[in-house]
Amino acid sequence: MQLSAQQLAQILSGTVEGDPEVKIDRPSKIEEGGAGSISFLANPKYEQYAYTTTASALLVQKEWQPAKDLPKGLTLIRVADVYAAIAFLLEKFGEQQAASRQTQQQSSAAINETAKIGQEVSIGHHTVIEAEAEIGDHTFIGAQVYIGAKAKIGKNVVIYPGVRIMHECVIGDDCVIHPNVVIGGDGFGFSPQEDGTYKKVPQIGNVIIEEKVEIGANTTIDRATMGSTIIRKGAKIDNLVQIAHNCEVGENTVLAAQVGVAGSTKIGANCRIGGQVGFSGHITIADGTAIQAQSGVPSSIKEPNKAFFGSPIMDYKAFIRSFGVFKKLPELYKKIHQIEKQLNQK
Repeated sequence: MQLSAQQLAQILSGTVEGDPEVKIDRPSKIEEGGAGSISFLANPKYEQYAYTTTASALLVQKEWQPAKDLPKGLTLIRVADVYAAIAFLLEKFGEQQAASRQTQQQSSAAINETAKIGQEVSIGHHTVIEAEAEIGDHTFIGAQVYIGAKAKIGKNVVIYPGVRIMHECVIGDDCVIHPNVVIGGDGFGFSPQEDGTYKKVPQIGNVIIEEKVEIGANTTIDRATMGSTIIRKGAKIDNLVQIAHNCEVGENTVLAAQVGVAGSTKIGANCRIGGQVGFSGHITIADGTAIQAQSGVPSSIKEPNKAFFGSPIMDYKAFIRSFGVFKKLPELYKKIHQIEKQLNQK
């Protein structure tokens, strides 16, 4: 996709300051730029790069005024909301990349004769699709993907290379699954024996991913012991997340990288979970809960729309106040020791 600055400004309801005919073919970071690219300035912390960027165009707020000279030839596109404008452009460039994917089934793919493949499905090199699996229309499956027996994949799904979707798991429409995700591996179920060994408990359930879910690279979602591990519609899961057997993640909930969720835990809708948060098993998290990164959650949260921090967690504001005191403990201890010494001398 290549557009002039003037065309972009019209799409974004903005105004051009500079060369309206300069051609733009890709977005770029402001500190990297490059001829033919468009970058953006929304955070004042990055303003220094506006004076050195090599991008051809720069998205800025309507009212922004440079503190010094801008690079020669840099065209500004002034808009009401820079973040909204760049999100729109990234979506359009993403659609262009998606459209460039060829709809074809590579001869090296191994597709069982009983599998049902929809219309305009792309299947990459060395992908394996087992017996009675179902693939919906307009789905893209990259190279070296494994789709197990009786698995069901919806329409308009994007499955990147190296993904493993095990038997009988279900993926809803419009999902995006990034490289090396494993959906439906066995849950961590072992029964301790009298002799100190462990006996494996069969994991005979599945995983259900509802529509419009995005799952980051190298995330693992375990199949249920019985029933289903469920990721509700609209949830967004980052890279390197572990979700154990029989868990449930609510609608439009966001989990950042390295979150670990122990078995049978239910996380509500519209929750925001920071990186490396750990959840104990068999607990319930209320809708709208926000948890700061590296927190530990040992028990259920019953009241919705509350924020937490710490390990174990406590109210976010209370934690911040407590941490302020904690930093002063060495000084406070020293003062207490001095007072004790003075009292003992009397």
